[in-house]
Amino acid sequence: MNWEQLLSLKRFGDTQKRPRIAQDETRLGFDVDFDRIIFSSAFRSLQDKTQVIPLSETDFVHTRLTHSLEVSVVGRTLGRRVGKVLLERHPNLVNLGYTFNDFGAIVAAASVTHDIGNPPFGHSGEKAIGEYFKTGNGAKYKDQLSAKEYQDLIDFEGNANGFKILTESREGISGGLRLSYATLGAFLKYPKESLPKKPTSHIVDKKYGFFQSEKNEFLDVVQELGMKPKSLENNSFYRHPLAYLVEAADDICYTIIDFEDGINLGLIDEDYALEYMIKLVKDTIDSKKYHSLQYKKDRVSYLRALAIGVLINEAVAIFLANEEAILSGSFEKSLLDKCKYEAQINDIIKISIDKIYKSNEVVEKEVAGYKIIADLLNVFVYALNNKFDGNQSNFDKLVLNLMPKEYQLESECLYDRIMQVCSYVSRMSDSYAIRMHKKLTGNII
Repeated sequence: MNWEQLLSLKRFGDTQKRPRIAQDETRLGFDVDFDRIIFSSAFRSLQDKTQVIPLSETDFVHTRLTHSLEVSVVGRTLGRRVGKVLLERHPNLVNLGYTFNDFGAIVAAASVTHDIGNPPFGHSGEKAIGEYFKTGNGAKYKDQLSAKEYQDLIDFEGNANGFKILTESREGISGGLRLSYATLGAFLKYPKESLPKKPTSHIVDKKYGFFQSEKNEFLDVVQELGMKPKSLENNSFYRHPLAYLVEAADDICYTIIDFEDGINLGLIDEDYALEYMIKLVKDTIDSKKYHSLQYKKDRVSYLRALAIGVLINEAVAIFLANEEAILSGSFEKSLLDKCKYEAQINDIIKISIDKIYKSNEVVEKEVAGYKIIADLLNVFVYALNNKFDGNQSNFDKLVLNLMPKEYQLESECLYDRIMQVCSYVSRMSDSYAIRMHKKLTGNII
């Protein structure tokens, strides 16, 4: 892979090449990506989607929105710092008009969208959609779908749903948000389809990155960017190099900031937790300053800032040391999996799993989320299919009045109809999903 091709400014619908040097210097092409994302309705819904604690009534707990913004800040720093060195290594990019800010803008835009496809109720929302089609009422559609279409449903993936949101065309709108292909490439952490499902040691095989409904858009993007094929037969590709930085930004933030939330919520004992945080920052901490901080929140914030800085330095160094392997597709791990603090990171994640993600407050609301999502899918899938089959009841008509028209496009393809419903439900915020469930179950008081 080569950087000039990987930094493509092309957008869906373009008929001519967009040279970087011709861009308006006051609003660069990659900056436009970030702006379009921030103003999108899909991004706004993240303000009421679970990051750690579902439906938390505490004002300082992170939502998907605040998490995504923080990831973008870290991502921008990673991109700029890596970009500065890459321009020194590849002076032809400077001649073409690229700056280190371009790298930062691409990574920031891809980072701020990294969770845009996540359904309500956190990762349990993805599992709830999959379970509905695997073991719930949706299982009856298996024989009417191709193997890959059915796998998309039973292994519903937020990353693939995010690519759908960013690229899906609607009447009068071509190419979704019409982001640059460079940003879309950096967004694609798992550039492959749902089947075959053959986990390997390579990070790209951990999950999948697009639904069958967006297969053509995916192939257009990876071919334009010159992303290296891993298996053309299975539409599997190696990552866009900047996807490693997007992943690192997310890993840094959820590792450290979820942990911080757990401490502030009292789910993790402060003295016990700070012992683990200090292991990350022992070389940079100002002990006098730390001990002068009177309040727990301030002490935690200080250590969090230092820890993020340490891990940013690590991620940048590892990326630059392995640029050649990353460009060739032979770099198999995430950046933080290669860093010298891997053991400390794993310790923090283990504590977060035990003390936060498995806490009663989280589990109880995830259980409720399973029921809510299954019921929503059941009602809307039945209603939309009954409308197409000519068996529409009065209840079906009433239900579809609640569903926006853009998710009721006429299609003879069952997969397309089901994906419309999944797309609608997945874009709901946590609170909206609860309110809709109450309406559909008659609990409106």
